[in-house]
Amino acid sequence: MSSMKKIYSLLMMLFIGFSSWADEIEMADVMRSNGKIYVVVAVIVIIFTGILVYLISIDRKLKKIEERQES
Repeated sequence: MSSMKKIYSLLMMLFIGFSSWADEIEMADVMRSNGKIYVVVAVIVIIFTGILVYLISIDRKLKKIEERQES
């Protein structure tokens, strides 16, 4: 399985888990009624996207270093 498929699968599982978990919390209902839940979700998505981009860039740099050492 390619790394992008693994990442996509992981993200889908996380989003499904978060959506089912948020239905049971009263605070989420209050934040949803005020419209603040969308800000919270957006911030979480931005943070996870930043971490994902950072990890992918580290992986690419590491592969380049490994290729240089092999040759």
